Amino acid sequence: MKVAVFQGLRQLEVIDAPEPVMSRPDDVLLQIDRVGVCGSDIHYYLNGRIGDQVLQYPATLGHECSGTVLAVGPDVRNVAPGDRVAIDPAITCGTCDQCRLGRFHTCRHVRFMGSPGQAPGAAAERVVVPARCCFAVPANVTLDQAALVEPLSVGLHAVRVAQLGNNAKIAILGAGPIGLSVLLCAKAQGNYSITVADLREERLKFAQLCGANGTVIVKHEGREVHEDKYEFVFECTGDPTCIDQGQRLLKCGGTLVIVGIPGVDQAIFDPHFMRRHELTFKSVRRQNQCVEPLIEMLAQGKINADPLITHRYSLENIAQAFETVAGYREGVVKAMIEVSEVYA
Repeated sequence: MKVAVFQGLRQLEVIDAPEPVMSRPDDVLLQIDRVGVCGSDIHYYLNGRIGDQVLQYPATLGHECSGTVLAVGPDVRNVAPGDRVAIDPAITCGTCDQCRLGRFHTCRHVRFMGSPGQAPGAAAERVVVPARCCFAVPANVTLDQAALVEPLSVGLHAVRVAQLGNNAKIAILGAGPIGLSVLLCAKAQGNYSITVADLREERLKFAQLCGANGTVIVKHEGREVHEDKYEFVFECTGDPTCIDQGQRLLKCGGTLVIVGIPGVDQAIFDPHFMRRHELTFKSVRRQNQCVEPLIEMLAQGKINADPLITHRYSLENIAQAFETVAGYREGVVKAMIEVSEVYA
């Protein structure tokens, strides 16, 4: 079986690995069909870590994925062989205090696909996951769209965390896959006026395709985006300086929602500005129970995420995909790895 692994910083190769084995009655054996390259994957590719999550080489990778069910354990009832599925990469314990509260995304014992020391990554021909991580998709949802469910679910969770008011004015900093996911989910949830800002003009064209009411090309520390204008700002770049910039765009009483993952351990912002304007900061941890609603939204045509996929690569060319995404080359937004040759 072919599996992609990190062998060092900026070193990615495809190797032969043993077939995964079903060992639990609720296990599902999957053929992986699609894997999206995520910004967190790029953190590991370039830096070998995210915060205290440090890779030990060789390390598997990938978590934005869709696949086809090959076999199921005797206790599995929600999917059957032949089903096409979106996959929730978070394998939760179901018993800790967080899971009992319904906060599965902050499970104390979560095993996340492709995270150091946790669960094997999805950039492989086949994987085994618990049945609770598998969600069958209807015939009108493609494998590409099913793989996009994971980043889109982060966008939906961010919108839910924000608790947007009626007719809210919103700014989204960053028109990458997560910023565009927030945009798509917010537009599907209500009639909001949304401005998207980014350093790259080509990405703002995708924001327009996804329904942005306005776009701003940023050249000088965010000053092109008007201050004291928005009730909600979603920080989706991962640039730590954008936290302070983002709060300055808010009206008094506004909310900054931090979605992007910084590449550093500390970020600096002006606490006096925050205090004087009585701002609220909220952070987003992956997603929680948003996979099924997202599949339904895709099936009903409430979200069209197809424009996000700009580049396609085979598993054998995954290193080229990572170099393209890491370097923001060729106007890339989402690079999709076609692990199988199934195109349903």
